[in-house]
Amino acid sequence: MTIQEKANLLRTALADKGAEDVKVYDLRGISGLADLFVLATGAASPHLKALVAAAEDAMRGAGEKAFRMSGEADSGWMVADFVDAVVHVFSPEARKYYALDKLWEKAKQI
Repeated sequence: MTIQEKANLLRTALADKGAEDVKVYDLRGISGLADLFVLATGAASPHLKALVAAAEDAMRGAGEKAFRMSGEADSGWMVADFVDAVVHVFSPEARKYYALDKLWEKAKQI
């Protein structure tokens, strides 16, 4: 699966579950952490769990599984690490506080 296909798959999976402000940053050539960072906002703890599950299900359906899952919905930030794509799902408050969008503002959005 190409990076663009992963970006599209994850964006669609999150949007279909009602994620808001979904952004996909192409980090190739900028960071060694991953090729893609996907950021999304959920409404409440159960919604964050559903968004991470949707990303995991979509990737599993494409033959990829999560390397690591981290965070608790009650903390306002959950992460699904698929090695070359990392999905961050935030509450509105946590997204504003951690400001990862600002950290990667020079990265190309795809």
